[in-house]
Amino acid sequence: MSDDHCATGGNGRPGMDSRDALDPAAEQAGPPYAECVLCREPTEYPESYRGITLCPVCAWQEAQRTACSG
Repeated sequence: MSDDHCATGGNGRPGMDSRDALDPAAEQAGPPYAECVLCREPTEYPESYRGITLCPVCAWQEAQRTACSG
């Protein structure tokens, strides 16, 4: 049985292999991504996403802030 039934590469992202993980241009490939409203880094969401978009780092920090506010 072949193990190539899954399109994920060594980095866990569909359609990318471990060589693409080292290439910054491969990271930007795909649809245009929305900017984080706090740090203006690209997020995981497409530009067409409505609402507040946070990058994973800012989302994590926001969750820490709200969890500790009593």
